[in-house]
Amino acid sequence: MISTPPDGRAGIDIALVRRLLAEQFPQWSGLRVRPVEVDGWDNRTYRLGDDMTVRLPTAVGYVPAVAKENDWLPRLAPQLPVAVPPILALGLPGEGYPFPWSVRGWLPGETADRGRIADMAQFAISVADFLRALQRCDTVGGPVAGEHSAYRGATPAHYDQETRRCLAALTGLIDTTRAAAVWDAALTAPWTGPPVWFHGDIASGNLLVADGKLTAVIDFGTSGVGDPACDLVIAWTMFSGASREAFRQAIGLDDGTWARARGWALWKALLVLARSIDTEPDLAATNQHLIREILTEKK
Repeated sequence: MISTPPDGRAGIDIALVRRLLAEQFPQWSGLRVRPVEVDGWDNRTYRLGDDMTVRLPTAVGYVPAVAKENDWLPRLAPQLPVAVPPILALGLPGEGYPFPWSVRGWLPGETADRGRIADMAQFAISVADFLRALQRCDTVGGPVAGEHSAYRGATPAHYDQETRRCLAALTGLIDTTRAAAVWDAALTAPWTGPPVWFHGDIASGNLLVADGKLTAVIDFGTSGVGDPACDLVIAWTMFSGASREAFRQAIGLDDGTWARARGWALWKALLVLARSIDTEPDLAATNQHLIREILTEKK
């Protein structure tokens, strides 16, 4: 999630949203339209009145998520312990905008990176409980991990060449020997269980909280059916110490899955560090610290 950029990114602005609504959903065209306070990169999201949002993909690569979420979120929602985005309508290309889009119910709360969480270990357990419930959902007909999920839910080997290029570029900045060992361990611990539902982007910006408790999970654009290891990355990106251990115990998955999760966390941190080291020192420092956390994990 990012702070909302100036209106108009990817050719999407308030005026376009109003035109699309007037053309396709005139019953809502009189409602106020305004950008959300915190937006994502894959989609532009606008508040529609007090109780709805409009969500529009910013590029063709993010379009498959529209139909996927439209099809599956209503089926998954009754089986999950917290709210997920309610789909109200599916919009079609129009008014010069080339992609499908959606109207959704507004979910109140703050993102977990902004909200106050007094008991992080208990919060970690609630995230694990959500993931376990998601993994129990019926997978029949579900979208198998692949390009639509950015290969989350598949083997991390898809990113092997990219990871090794990053390791070469970061020699001298991180412990590349240890990092390579963690990555190799991820590649040699395949998922041997049945395919299960995964979210694909369990991050603090996609978790909504109220009074310090998890109330909703949003952004299922990279969700699918496959290996759940990618959803454990939050163990390093948000949790530490007692909360990380609480999450691991509550999630109840084996050492091989934990090894793949470390690999997923390492890949992304290496990629961000390699891209930011010369241009965004704060982001680079954050990911250097994250890499140290990943590499010093004892289990």
